[in-house]
Formats: sequence, structure tokens, C-alpha cells
Amino acid sequence: MPPAVSPDHTLAHLLEHNAAVHPDLPALSWRSGDDWATLTWAEVNAAVARLAQGYASLGVAPGDRALLMMGNRPEHWLSDLALVHIGAVPTTVYGTAAPEQVAYIARHSGARVAVVEDAAVAAAWEPLAADPATALESLVVVSGADPGRGHLDYADLAATPAGDAFERRHGLKPDDLLTVVYTSGTTGDPKGVAVTHRRMLANLAALDSLIDLPEHAAHVCYLPLAHIAERDLGLYLPLLRASHVWMCDDPARLVEVLRHVRPPQFFGVPRVWEKLASALRAGIAGLPEEQRAGIEAAMAVATEHTAHLERGGPVPPELAGRFAAVRDLALTPILEKVGLDRVVWASSASAPMPQEVVRFWAGLGVPVMDAWGLTESLGVATVNTPTAGFRLGSVGRPLATVEVRVADDGEVLLRGETVFDGYVDADGAVRSAADAEGWFATGDIGRLDGDGHLWITDRKKEIIVTSGGKNVSPALVENTLKEHPLVGQVYAHGDGRPYLVALVVPDREVAPVWAAARGIDTGGDWDALVAHPEVNAELERAVAAANARLSRAEQVKRHRVLAGEWGPDTGELTPSLKLRRRVIRDKYAVELDGLYDA
Repeated sequence: MPPAVSPDHTLAHLLEHNAAVHPDLPALSWRSGDDWATLTWAEVNAAVARLAQGYASLGVAPGDRALLMMGNRPEHWLSDLALVHIGAVPTTVYGTAAPEQVAYIARHSGARVAVVEDAAVAAAWEPLAADPATALESLVVVSGADPGRGHLDYADLAATPAGDAFERRHGLKPDDLLTVVYTSGTTGDPKGVAVTHRRMLANLAALDSLIDLPEHAAHVCYLPLAHIAERDLGLYLPLLRASHVWMCDDPARLVEVLRHVRPPQFFGVPRVWEKLASALRAGIAGLPEEQRAGIEAAMAVATEHTAHLERGGPVPPELAGRFAAVRDLALTPILEKVGLDRVVWASSASAPMPQEVVRFWAGLGVPVMDAWGLTESLGVATVNTPTAGFRLGSVGRPLATVEVRVADDGEVLLRGETVFDGYVDADGAVRSAADAEGWFATGDIGRLDGDGHLWITDRKKEIIVTSGGKNVSPALVENTLKEHPLVGQVYAHGDGRPYLVALVVPDREVAPVWAAARGIDTGGDWDALVAHPEVNAELERAVAAANARLSRAEQVKRHRVLAGEWGPDTGELTPSLKLRRRVIRDKYAVELDGLYDA
């Protein structure tokens, strides 16, 4: 394990270590007005000590649960650590969670305290605090607390003088719960995944050993902290590496923050990489033909360079020289536009990445290293890395702390030191989800190649079985359609039906540029652009091109073009930007049924 970690440590030891060894290094930055505010590791330690005493003053005791519902802001990050240091067990609730999901988690967790962003969010929690079916006693509000509504002011807790409560951290044990992470889930109630200090530290150490980054590297924290990936990369791993975390409180400002920070690492779920690629493509498409041709030639060199890296072994000196030249001259200026010009480790997870998107980034000299895991594997279970070898399209090899096996039906199974102990029941007991031999069934379908790389193809429960008995991977179909840059989002449908149909949403960044290049002017009216005959004709060609690469059972026979982009706020995507298939199926039932009408 890294020097700061030993088997008998907890996450609390990492903060103590950083405050002692790296007191003046920047730890946490966030937007404050038009500027940035920063805390050093010594200042973080002091702030956490005050907050720990503040939460203890509310009666929060070791083992108590606490719920956090805030965006990516310093109060969230610091509160999580403060609760951990007094032995409490924090859980972040997705800000986009439906009211019934929030109520379920409040009741199921038995949390005594909830910390929320502002008075507007607090309004949804006030009935829960008054509900005898929950254990909620205290509602802490960060901005705009109203004592008349029973709110406690976060500022008062943050100003509490440090006291004995902070010393509870020395009583923490490795097998104590660090957090409970509720799965976002595409169906059913969320499940509480038990995460102990021991298992998380083992996961962090295993991942850290495979990532070659500069010391104290910067990390942009923008995904919800309810997502296991951001908890790992934006909260826990920075403690291990004494990194500098930059908070991005609004995903719409991600590129702005990336351009300011220019981090050496960046993690994005596939939809994030797709949208960044669309923005860059649109910019490239608008360049003069000669300049565009030069960029395409440079991308060809970068693609060749990436292919050599993927195969392993040294890159031929002549190719290395050509790549260095085109990178500096043509590719770096493009990457600077999204703040990724200094990235040495780019990664993705959560869902299969469309190969066209993977190839685009490889052409910019940024091979996106797919990783794979679940909340139940504490985030990462397999990973591609530049140093340990990679295969674009695969999700890499297992961490040293986990075993991977593929069952006879294709389901991927996990066991090992960094697989969770089980799900937390409402009474606080942890219920194992492993079989008699310790294997956990992930629900993902995949295969292992001869080099030990895992390839994920779909979710077991999402496989489409047509009325003819053919098994079809919807992700394969959807990603094949998304090979065309004009296609932004796709939902493939056909369970129990004679053939597949699809809902197609055009890409909001690419479509206007594509239209302008063809003299199509709808005056900025998006609905009119989506309805334009030439746009629909091009989408017909995109579906036909995809069908040419798919088997007969996988081909989309009919499709419907939609104007509205799907997102977590409108319910079609989970907070981690995966399709909620049941929601889409129900919301567009009429449109889908219409595609089967004669």
C-alpha cells in the first residue's frame, strides 16, 4: 500500500497524514463570486474538526446515519469528512432523486440528520423530519436557513470550536462503515451498498498503483457525489494522493472549469465524452477546408500512434516524432478548447462507449481508458491504463484485489477484497449478496479475451428477446446508430416484438453545424430543424448504415425522431446518465406502439 496507508488504517488517517506532511498544499478550491477560494490541507483539517464538533453537538454519534443532499460545493465535501471523523456514516442523495426515492432513503437509512443545499430543497425534507416513520431529528440548511421552519444554520456548525468529538477518529476501525451508497437504479427501490474503510482503502491503493499521475494532481469534481465514481475520484482518492480538488457546482460550466484547471486526469461517463466530442467536431467542421484537412491528417497520425501504444512495446521513433509534431501544432490547440490539453489519464465507465467516440478521442491523442465496476465493487473492478496495457473498447483487466469470472450465460461475476460486504437492511444489518463461494453476480453480460481483458456487452436484464426468440443487445444497437455524429441519443425497443424499432434524438451541438453547412436555416428553431426533411433524410441514411453492420435480428426496421433531449431532470436518464429504459418505454408508449402499426 502507499506510504500513507496500512491495513489497520481508516480514511481518517489520510486526512491526518496530509495535514501533517502537506499542510500548505492546496486541497480544495471552489468558485467564490468571480474568483476561486482555496483551502490547504491544514485548513481542511481545521474546518473538518470544527464541523465534526458541530455535528456532534446535534447528538450525532458513532454509527449514526446522516444524509447529504447538495451539489458539488465545499460544504458537501467537508461535511462528509466531518461526519466520517466522528464515526457517523454519511450518504449522499442524488439531487435529481424523485420525492418517493428521497422518502424511501430517509426511512430506510434511519438517518438522524440531513444536510441540504438551501431553503427550497429543505421544503421537500420538512415533512420527512416531521414524519414519525423516519428517524430524522435535525435539518441543516447551508444557504438561507429559516429557524422558523425548524432549520439549523450550517454556518453555526462550521463556526463551532473544535473539541473532543474530532478525536473519535482515533477510535475508528477498518471494518467500520465508511458510507452507504444507494444505487441510482433503473428500476425498483434504491439499494444501500455497505462500504467499509478497509475495502475502500484497498480499492484506492490498487487503483493508485496503476495510475501514473503527477504528484498532488488536480481533479475536477463535477459528477454527483452520490455516484460511486465521484466519491472515489473526487473525495477518497484525493485524500490518498493529497490531490487538489476543484469543485464544479454546475455541469453546464464543466468546460469553463476544465479550461481553468487543465487537469492531468479526467473521468467522464460516456455521455460526457460524447457531448465534448460533439462540441469539438462542430468547431472543426466550421473551419476552412484547408485547415480542416490539416487537422484530419494530424488525427490520422495520432490514431496510428494510439494503435502502437495499444499493442504494447515501443513506438517507432519516426512515428513518435511525427506524433509529437502534429500534437503540438494541430491537436493541442483543439484540446485546449475543452481544457484537456494536459490530460495523461482519460477514463470512462458506467456504460459502453460508442466506438466512433473512442476513435475520435484517440485521433486527438487522448485514448479514453474504459474502466468498469459497480457501486457493489466500490467503483472500479477492471481498468485500462497506459502503463498496464489497454484495449480500446474493452474495460481492461481486473484490479489486483478482485477476481473476475464469466458464467455460462455470459453474466460477469466478481469476488475479492474490494467487493462489498452486502446490502444494508432497514434494521442496519448487512446482508450478503454473494453465493456460497463468494461470487457476486453483477447483472452485466461480457466476455474475457485471451489477454485477460474484459469486454462488457450489455445488462442481463436489458437484453431484448424478440418474438422470434432472438436475443439482442440494445446497447450494441444504440451505439452502432450513434456512430453517426448527427445522432445524439437512441433507445432501441423490441422485447416480445417481431422486430426492433428505435427512438432517435439528434445531437444538439452537431445538428445546427451540419444544417448550416448545407444552407439549412430554421432561424434557431430547434423543433423546425429536427422536423426538416433533409435532417430526417440524413437520419434515415444513418439508420441504414447502422443496419448494414448489424445482424438481421439487430436491425432497426422503423424509427421515430424526437426533438427533446433526455436527461436526469426529465427522468429518462439516471443521475449517472444511463438510460432509464422503463421510463422511456412508458413515456413514449404511444410513439413506440405506432412504429409497429401497419
